[in-house]
Amino acid sequence: MKPRQKLRKGIILVSFFLFPATFYYLSPVLIIQAAINGVINGSFILFLLMFLSALVLGRGYCGWVCPGAGCQEALFSARNNRVKKGDYVKWLIWVPWVGAIVILAVRGGGYSRIDFFYQTTHGLSIGDLGGLIAYLMVLFLLIVLPALIFGRRSFCHHLCWMAPFMILGREIRNVFEWPSLLLKAEAEKCTHCHTCTENCPMSLPVENMVQSAKMENSECILCGTCIDGCPAGVIQYDYRTGKNRVTL
Repeated sequence: MKPRQKLRKGIILVSFFLFPATFYYLSPVLIIQAAINGVINGSFILFLLMFLSALVLGRGYCGWVCPGAGCQEALFSARNNRVKKGDYVKWLIWVPWVGAIVILAVRGGGYSRIDFFYQTTHGLSIGDLGGLIAYLMVLFLLIVLPALIFGRRSFCHHLCWMAPFMILGREIRNVFEWPSLLLKAEAEKCTHCHTCTENCPMSLPVENMVQSAKMENSECILCGTCIDGCPAGVIQYDYRTGKNRVTL
């Protein structure tokens, strides 16, 4: 394993170990309760930051920071089959969820204050038995169980309420062609060893993307697994600023 991937996996594993403390800051339920009470809470702020980060880093959060990533990739040794269908399912969750937040916030008279640590105990998420039960239910039912049943990072494909924020941010970036982190490939170097496709944590057809010169994919998390695993050095990170390009 290349040093970059060791670093990435180390970061997402540490993030997963800290998940009991950070759980409320990523909660899809607490943001609804906060909206009813007119409070901009921690999850509201973090979801906004995810959207903004996607304008520059795409879904880099999913590949390099997310605690759910650490949990799911740790389960690869138990269930490592590729997931090829169902990416639309998370939108069936996200659209009514965001709609409910907006409606409840409007009905409550709008947002009146900011409380990043809303409903936490000294800034920590798990402060009582109820919080622990909620955490374990989310972890097992939404993250662990789908990964064991359907395969690699099923939560990211099917259930994640955070991914659409970043997908939308990335789409906006693509429309305006703002500077951002991308993947680039030199198809003529490809030896068709299939390593990139076989190892992609998001089960993407990376080799086909290389051959078609279309490295942009809404499910790409810019983890760099395809870059560091390619024996021919076909794929690289690329940061584009207008006509200028910086290869990383």
